[in-house]
Amino acid sequence: MCGIAGRILGKVGDVGTDLVELMDAQAHRGSDSTGFAIYGIPRESGFIVRAMGFERAKLGQDLDDFHYILKEHGADFLENPTWDNSGDKHYSVRMVISEPGDLARWTREADTICHRLEVQSVGKSLEIIKDDGDARTVAEKHGVRGMIGTHGLGHARLATESAVRPNASHPFWARPFADVAIVHNGQITDYYNWRQRLERQGYRFLTQNDSELIAVWVSDQMSKGMTLQEALDHSIKQIDGVFTYMIADTNGIGFAKDRFAIKPLATVQQDGAFCAATEEQALRRVYPGRAKIINYDGPAKTGIWGRGELAA
Repeated sequence: MCGIAGRILGKVGDVGTDLVELMDAQAHRGSDSTGFAIYGIPRESGFIVRAMGFERAKLGQDLDDFHYILKEHGADFLENPTWDNSGDKHYSVRMVISEPGDLARWTREADTICHRLEVQSVGKSLEIIKDDGDARTVAEKHGVRGMIGTHGLGHARLATESAVRPNASHPFWARPFADVAIVHNGQITDYYNWRQRLERQGYRFLTQNDSELIAVWVSDQMSKGMTLQEALDHSIKQIDGVFTYMIADTNGIGFAKDRFAIKPLATVQQDGAFCAATEEQALRRVYPGRAKIINYDGPAKTGIWGRGELAA
Protein backbone atom coordinates (compact mmCIF):
# COMPACT_ATOMS: atom_id res chain seq x y z
CA MET A 1 0.00 0.00 0.00
CA CYS A 2 2.45 2.63 -1.20
CA GLY A 3 1.55 6.16 -2.25
CA ILE A 4 2.80 7.79 -5.44
CA ALA A 5 2.56 11.27 -6.93
CA GLY A 6 3.53 13.25 -10.01
CA ARG A 7 3.61 16.98 -10.63
CA ILE A 8 4.15 19.08 -13.78
CA LEU A 9 4.31 22.87 -13.61
CA GLY A 10 3.55 25.25 -16.45
CA LYS A 11 6.93 26.92 -15.88
CA VAL A 12 9.92 26.55 -13.58
CA GLY A 13 8.73 26.82 -9.99
CA ASP A 14 8.53 25.26 -6.54
CA VAL A 15 7.98 21.70 -7.65
CA GLY A 16 9.78 20.40 -4.56
CA THR A 17 7.28 22.06 -2.23
CA ASP A 18 4.31 20.65 -4.15
CA LEU A 19 5.71 17.12 -4.10
CA VAL A 20 6.36 17.32 -0.36
CA GLU A 21 2.72 18.32 0.18
CA LEU A 22 1.49 15.48 -2.03
CA MET A 23 3.55 12.93 -0.14
CA ASP A 24 2.83 14.37 3.31
CA ALA A 25 -0.88 13.89 2.54
CA GLN A 26 -0.17 10.23 1.75
CA ALA A 27 2.26 9.51 4.59
CA HIS A 28 -0.16 6.96 6.05
CA ARG A 29 0.34 4.81 2.93
CA GLY A 30 4.01 4.19 3.65
CA SER A 31 5.93 4.97 6.81
CA ASP A 32 9.19 3.21 5.95
CA SER A 33 10.68 5.79 3.60
CA THR A 34 9.93 8.70 1.27
CA GLY A 35 11.59 9.84 -1.91
CA PHE A 36 11.46 12.46 -4.63
CA ALA A 37 12.64 12.73 -8.23
CA ILE A 38 13.06 16.41 -9.10
CA TYR A 39 13.61 17.65 -12.65
CA GLY A 40 15.36 20.98 -12.34
CA ILE A 41 16.66 23.39 -14.96
CA PRO A 42 18.65 21.20 -17.40
CA ARG A 43 22.41 21.63 -17.55
CA GLU A 44 23.91 22.49 -20.92
CA SER A 45 26.89 20.24 -20.20
CA GLY A 46 27.80 17.64 -17.62
CA PHE A 47 25.62 15.58 -15.30
CA ILE A 48 24.20 15.92 -11.80
CA VAL A 49 24.91 12.79 -9.76
CA ARG A 50 23.08 11.92 -6.57
CA ALA A 51 24.60 9.12 -4.50
CA MET A 52 24.26 7.47 -1.10
CA GLY A 53 27.14 6.32 1.09
CA PHE A 54 26.77 3.85 3.93
CA GLU A 55 29.61 4.80 6.32
CA ARG A 56 29.82 8.52 7.06
CA ALA A 57 33.18 8.07 8.76
CA LYS A 58 34.62 6.91 5.42
CA LEU A 59 33.03 9.65 3.29
CA GLY A 60 36.38 11.15 2.28
CA GLN A 61 37.82 7.85 1.08
CA ASP A 62 34.60 7.01 -0.75
CA LEU A 63 34.70 10.28 -2.68
CA ASP A 64 38.40 9.85 -3.47
CA ASP A 65 37.76 6.42 -4.96
CA PHE A 66 34.71 7.69 -6.85
CA HIS A 67 36.81 10.55 -8.22
CA TYR A 68 39.53 8.14 -9.37
CA ILE A 69 36.99 6.06 -11.33
CA LEU A 70 35.53 9.22 -12.81
CA LYS A 71 38.90 10.39 -14.08
CA GLU A 72 39.63 6.94 -15.51
CA HIS A 73 36.64 7.56 -17.81
CA GLY A 74 37.76 10.99 -18.94
CA ALA A 75 35.54 13.01 -16.59
CA ASP A 76 35.99 15.11 -13.48
CA PHE A 77 34.14 17.10 -10.84
CA LEU A 78 32.82 20.41 -12.13
CA GLU A 79 31.85 21.52 -8.62
CA ASN A 80 32.92 20.44 -5.17
CA PRO A 81 30.66 17.63 -3.87
CA THR A 82 28.19 18.53 -1.12
CA TRP A 83 26.45 16.26 1.39
CA ASP A 84 23.91 16.32 4.20
CA ASN A 85 25.09 17.21 7.70
CA SER A 86 22.87 14.85 9.68
CA GLY A 87 24.17 12.51 12.34
CA ASP A 88 22.99 9.42 10.45
CA LYS A 89 25.48 6.70 9.61
CA HIS A 90 24.53 6.84 5.94
CA TYR A 91 24.95 10.03 3.93
CA SER A 92 23.64 11.56 0.71
CA VAL A 93 25.98 13.39 -1.64
CA ARG A 94 25.41 15.65 -4.65
CA MET A 95 28.04 15.91 -7.37
CA VAL A 96 28.27 17.75 -10.68
CA ILE A 97 30.53 15.99 -13.16
CA SER A 98 31.69 16.40 -16.73
CA GLU A 99 30.39 13.74 -19.09
CA PRO A 100 32.17 10.36 -19.10
CA GLY A 101 33.14 9.02 -22.50
CA ASP A 102 30.59 6.20 -22.19
CA LEU A 103 27.91 6.64 -19.53
CA ALA A 104 26.99 2.94 -19.34
CA ARG A 105 30.62 1.81 -19.00
CA TRP A 106 31.33 4.43 -16.34
CA THR A 107 28.19 3.42 -14.43
CA ARG A 108 29.29 -0.22 -14.39
CA GLU A 109 32.70 0.81 -13.08
CA ALA A 110 31.23 3.16 -10.47
CA ASP A 111 29.01 0.31 -9.29
CA THR A 112 32.09 -1.69 -8.27
CA ILE A 113 32.11 0.41 -5.09
CA CYS A 114 28.29 0.51 -4.69
CA HIS A 115 28.57 -1.34 -1.37
CA ARG A 116 30.22 1.86 -0.08
CA LEU A 117 28.87 4.61 -2.35
CA GLU A 118 25.81 3.89 -4.50
CA VAL A 119 24.83 6.12 -7.41
CA GLN A 120 21.12 6.98 -7.05
CA SER A 121 20.61 9.08 -10.20
CA VAL A 122 22.45 10.63 -13.12
CA GLY A 123 21.02 13.30 -15.38
CA LYS A 124 21.24 16.76 -16.82
CA SER A 125 18.03 17.61 -14.96
CA LEU A 126 17.10 14.69 -12.68
CA GLU A 127 17.96 14.50 -8.98
CA ILE A 128 16.66 11.64 -6.83
CA ILE A 129 16.48 12.27 -3.09
CA LYS A 130 15.25 9.47 -0.83
CA ASP A 131 15.69 8.39 2.76
CA ASP A 132 14.11 6.76 5.78
CA GLY A 133 11.18 8.62 7.30
CA ASP A 134 8.07 10.49 6.25
CA ALA A 135 7.83 13.35 3.75
CA ARG A 136 8.44 16.13 6.25
CA THR A 137 11.46 14.38 7.77
CA VAL A 138 13.10 13.67 4.42
CA ALA A 139 12.27 17.12 3.03
CA GLU A 140 13.78 18.90 6.02
CA LYS A 141 16.94 16.79 6.01
CA HIS A 142 17.61 17.24 2.29
CA GLY A 143 16.13 20.66 1.54
CA VAL A 144 13.52 19.35 -0.88
CA ARG A 145 11.14 22.27 -0.41
CA GLY A 146 13.79 24.61 -1.77
CA MET A 147 14.27 22.67 -4.99
CA ILE A 148 12.87 24.32 -8.11
CA GLY A 149 12.12 22.70 -11.43
CA THR A 150 9.49 21.82 -13.99
CA HIS A 151 8.21 18.42 -12.84
CA GLY A 152 8.86 15.45 -10.63
CA LEU A 153 7.70 12.32 -8.83
CA GLY A 154 7.12 11.37 -5.20
CA HIS A 155 6.77 8.10 -3.29
CA ALA A 156 5.87 6.92 0.21
CA ARG A 157 6.93 3.32 0.78
CA LEU A 158 5.45 0.51 2.79
CA ALA A 159 7.94 -2.33 2.34
CA THR A 160 6.33 -5.69 1.64
CA GLU A 161 8.94 -7.75 -0.23
CA SER A 162 12.40 -6.14 -0.14
CA ALA A 163 14.48 -4.75 2.72
CA VAL A 164 13.82 -1.52 4.56
CA ARG A 165 16.97 0.44 3.73
CA PRO A 166 17.44 4.03 2.54
CA ASN A 167 18.76 2.88 -0.84
CA ALA A 168 15.81 0.50 -1.31
CA SER A 169 13.44 3.45 -1.22
CA HIS A 170 11.73 4.91 -4.30
CA PRO A 171 12.06 6.60 -6.75
CA PHE A 172 14.46 4.48 -8.77
CA TRP A 173 16.80 5.58 -11.52
CA ALA A 174 16.66 3.53 -14.74
CA ARG A 175 20.32 2.55 -14.53
CA PRO A 176 22.22 3.47 -16.74
CA PHE A 177 19.79 5.69 -18.73
CA ALA A 178 20.24 9.37 -17.86
CA ASP A 179 17.26 11.40 -16.59
CA VAL A 180 14.78 8.50 -16.23
CA ALA A 181 13.05 7.78 -12.91
CA ILE A 182 10.08 5.71 -11.73
CA VAL A 183 7.64 5.40 -8.82
CA HIS A 184 5.42 2.36 -8.43
CA ASN A 185 2.54 1.14 -6.30
CA GLY A 186 2.00 -2.61 -6.53
CA GLN A 187 3.83 -5.89 -7.02
CA ILE A 188 5.45 -7.55 -10.03
CA THR A 189 4.89 -11.30 -9.81
CA ASP A 190 7.31 -12.32 -12.59
CA TYR A 191 10.08 -10.10 -11.23
CA TYR A 192 12.82 -12.73 -11.13
CA ASN A 193 12.16 -13.96 -14.65
CA TRP A 194 12.46 -10.45 -16.09
CA ARG A 195 15.44 -9.61 -13.90
CA GLN A 196 17.36 -12.62 -15.17
CA ARG A 197 16.57 -11.74 -18.78
CA LEU A 198 17.75 -8.16 -18.34
CA GLU A 199 20.87 -9.21 -16.45
CA ARG A 200 21.79 -11.47 -19.37
CA GLN A 201 21.68 -8.33 -21.51
CA GLY A 202 24.21 -6.68 -19.19
CA TYR A 203 21.96 -4.63 -16.92
CA ARG A 204 22.69 -4.50 -13.20
CA PHE A 205 20.27 -4.18 -10.29
CA LEU A 206 21.38 -2.98 -6.88
CA THR A 207 18.27 -3.93 -4.88
CA GLN A 208 15.61 -6.63 -4.80
CA ASN A 209 12.90 -4.03 -5.43
CA ASP A 210 10.63 -4.78 -8.38
CA SER A 211 10.19 -1.06 -9.11
CA GLU A 212 13.86 -0.83 -10.08
CA LEU A 213 13.17 -3.48 -12.71
CA ILE A 214 10.26 -1.61 -14.35
CA ALA A 215 12.37 1.50 -14.89
CA VAL A 216 15.06 -0.48 -16.69
CA TRP A 217 12.52 -2.63 -18.59
CA VAL A 218 10.76 0.40 -20.09
CA SER A 219 14.05 2.15 -20.93
CA ASP A 220 15.39 -1.02 -22.56
CA GLN A 221 12.32 -1.25 -24.78
CA MET A 222 12.85 2.35 -25.86
CA SER A 223 16.54 1.73 -26.55
CA LYS A 224 15.39 -0.91 -29.04
CA GLY A 225 13.22 1.51 -30.96
CA MET A 226 9.90 1.77 -29.12
CA THR A 227 8.37 5.12 -28.25
CA LEU A 228 7.49 5.71 -24.60
CA GLN A 229 3.81 5.19 -25.38
CA GLU A 230 4.54 1.89 -27.11
CA ALA A 231 6.69 0.75 -24.19
CA LEU A 232 3.95 1.62 -21.69
CA ASP A 233 1.36 -0.31 -23.71
CA HIS A 234 3.75 -3.25 -24.09
CA SER A 235 4.44 -3.37 -20.34
CA ILE A 236 0.80 -4.17 -19.59
CA LYS A 237 0.93 -7.17 -21.92
CA GLN A 238 4.35 -8.43 -20.86
CA ILE A 239 4.69 -7.76 -17.11
CA ASP A 240 2.57 -9.75 -14.67
CA GLY A 241 1.30 -8.27 -11.43
CA VAL A 242 -0.91 -5.61 -9.93
CA PHE A 243 0.58 -2.19 -10.42
CA THR A 244 0.29 1.46 -11.20
CA TYR A 245 3.55 3.14 -12.08
CA MET A 246 4.65 6.56 -13.29
CA ILE A 247 7.87 6.99 -15.23
CA ALA A 248 9.44 10.37 -15.92
CA ASP A 249 12.08 11.83 -18.19
CA THR A 250 12.98 15.38 -19.17
CA ASN A 251 9.88 15.63 -21.38
CA GLY A 252 7.19 14.73 -18.85
CA ILE A 253 5.53 11.79 -17.09
CA GLY A 254 4.00 8.57 -18.41
CA PHE A 255 1.89 6.03 -16.53
CA ALA A 256 0.59 2.48 -16.82
CA LYS A 257 -2.02 0.48 -14.91
CA ASP A 258 -2.23 -3.30 -15.07
CA ARG A 259 -5.12 -5.38 -16.43
CA PHE A 260 -6.73 -5.81 -12.99
CA ALA A 261 -6.92 -2.08 -12.14
CA ILE A 262 -6.51 -2.59 -8.39
CA LYS A 263 -4.11 0.31 -7.72
CA PRO A 264 -5.79 3.76 -7.96
CA LEU A 265 -4.62 6.95 -9.65
CA ALA A 266 -6.32 10.35 -9.52
CA THR A 267 -5.32 13.43 -11.54
CA VAL A 268 -5.97 17.15 -11.97
CA GLN A 269 -5.09 19.14 -15.08
CA GLN A 270 -5.63 22.85 -14.60
CA ASP A 271 -4.11 26.22 -15.55
CA GLY A 272 -1.41 24.66 -17.70
CA ALA A 273 -0.21 22.37 -14.90
CA PHE A 274 -0.81 18.76 -13.86
CA CYS A 275 -0.96 16.72 -10.67
CA ALA A 276 -1.39 12.99 -9.99
CA ALA A 277 -1.60 10.95 -6.80
CA THR A 278 -2.78 7.64 -5.44
CA GLU A 279 -5.41 9.40 -3.35
CA GLU A 280 -7.72 12.22 -4.37
CA GLN A 281 -7.36 13.95 -1.01
CA ALA A 282 -3.65 14.48 -1.69
CA LEU A 283 -4.49 16.51 -4.79
CA ARG A 284 -6.50 18.88 -2.58
CA ARG A 285 -3.25 19.95 -0.91
CA VAL A 286 -2.13 21.45 -4.22
CA TYR A 287 -5.61 22.40 -5.47
CA PRO A 288 -7.57 23.35 -2.32
CA GLY A 289 -10.35 25.05 -4.27
CA ARG A 290 -12.57 23.68 -6.99
CA ALA A 291 -10.79 21.36 -9.39
CA LYS A 292 -11.93 18.72 -11.85
CA ILE A 293 -10.50 15.41 -10.68
CA ILE A 294 -10.20 12.49 -13.09
CA ASN A 295 -9.86 8.99 -11.65
CA TYR A 296 -8.17 6.40 -13.85
CA ASP A 297 -10.15 3.48 -12.53
CA GLY A 298 -10.28 1.13 -15.51
CA PRO A 299 -7.95 -1.73 -16.44
CA ALA A 300 -4.97 -1.62 -18.82
CA LYS A 301 -4.66 2.16 -18.98
CA THR A 302 -1.62 4.10 -20.16
CA GLY A 303 -0.86 7.68 -21.04
CA ILE A 304 1.72 10.46 -21.19
CA TRP A 305 1.51 13.96 -19.76
CA GLY A 306 4.09 16.06 -21.54
CA ARG A 307 5.62 19.34 -20.46
CA GLY A 308 4.32 22.17 -22.58
CA GLU A 309 1.38 20.09 -23.79
CA LEU A 310 -1.04 20.87 -20.94
CA ALA A 311 -3.99 23.13 -21.68
CA ALA A 312 -3.97 26.46 -19.85
